Amino acid sequence: MNQVDFLYYALGGAILVTMAFGVALAFLVPSLDKWNKRYFITLFSLLSLCAVTCFLALIFYDDPTKTTAERIIYFFDSLLVSVPIFMPTIFLLHSSHEKVKHSALFYAAMALSGAYFVMLIVSQFTDVFYYVTAENEFHYGPLFALSVSPLLLVLLLNIAGTVRRKKSLSKKYFVGLLSYLLLMSVTVLVHMFAQADIFVVFGMVIFALIMYSLILSDNIDKYMRQQREIANQRANIMVLQMRPHFIYNSLMGIYYLCDRDAGKAKQVTLDFTTYLRKNFAAIASENAILFKEELEHTRAYLAIEQAQFDDSLFVSFDTPHTSFRLPPLTLQPIVENAVVHGMRASNSPIHISVVTRKTDKASEIIVEDDGPGFEADGNNEPHIALNNIRERLDMMCGGTLEISPREGGGTSVKVTIPLAKPE
Repeated sequence: MNQVDFLYYALGGAILVTMAFGVALAFLVPSLDKWNKRYFITLFSLLSLCAVTCFLALIFYDDPTKTTAERIIYFFDSLLVSVPIFMPTIFLLHSSHEKVKHSALFYAAMALSGAYFVMLIVSQFTDVFYYVTAENEFHYGPLFALSVSPLLLVLLLNIAGTVRRKKSLSKKYFVGLLSYLLLMSVTVLVHMFAQADIFVVFGMVIFALIMYSLILSDNIDKYMRQQREIANQRANIMVLQMRPHFIYNSLMGIYYLCDRDAGKAKQVTLDFTTYLRKNFAAIASENAILFKEELEHTRAYLAIEQAQFDDSLFVSFDTPHTSFRLPPLTLQPIVENAVVHGMRASNSPIHISVVTRKTDKASEIIVEDDGPGFEADGNNEPHIALNNIRERLDMMCGGTLEISPREGGGTSVKVTIPLAKPE
């Protein structure tokens, strides 16, 4: 083995080890979102396969008995190399929040990739693009540069598309993607006129890692920012949930019930204990919880209120769908807002309904009351509570909260939580 062969084998080994590390890192890093995780695992896996084909080409190179194997290996090597060049198109469109099926860039990249594939197939039956001699020596044909030109055009299109979409990308996404595309373009341009397959793959690996490091850094920044926001929201929850008047009124209600109805006093005490336990657990929780737990918390709260306003508060539940998660203290504060803003504001009986349903895309919770209704704007405590819920829904599960007037009077609050996608 001469020094050049040793260098090639060393580069191939370095690529394989690096890509194995890249796949593991992309799979294990918790701050990387699901889409980016799948994208980089796919990209690094394909680059690992490219390295394997380069290894096989080195093993069979100059062996006159392996001419057919060399042609097959080079075909798959050329095919695999095209995929990491096309993949940035998908990444760019996803990061710019564009639909692939409506993108001219996507169809142009697909057409060029198709042209490259056609020429790759044709190259198996002609020597104009490349050929392998009877001595198993690989040579460029007169039109080799033409056969690779579609890949270079895909890269140039993506560069133009990235620059045009600069405002739609974060700074690190823009820098990472543009660096990858520019460096890849130089590598492919060199490859059109010089035989250096292993160096092309090595360049792809280095550029992919540069892009990955910038994207990962951006995701970590977003993750840390989100954690700080969640911590602030939890602090706000603690402030909103510390309501001395409710606790005082509940305890005084239990005190008077002890003489009038000891059994009911025991039940309300149990409900009050459940309410407090769920409150403390919700404040301490950092993750979404099962809807069943939130429903239990809500029922405990309503049982306490109904004990105090026995003839004025009427509640109905229609919750067949419970197999989903939501941020803690989502349903209970909504219902409490209906009680406080509805019944206590008007001193009139109020009917509250809680309904859950599952659609093709989301789980929905609908809380309605027939109280006086209220505007969705303002700075008072009920609105602060609902805004707090809205922000936590968005941060923790991509959910939304909508407030609208109820038909016939009152208020309707709708919570929508996208269905969890399987890993």
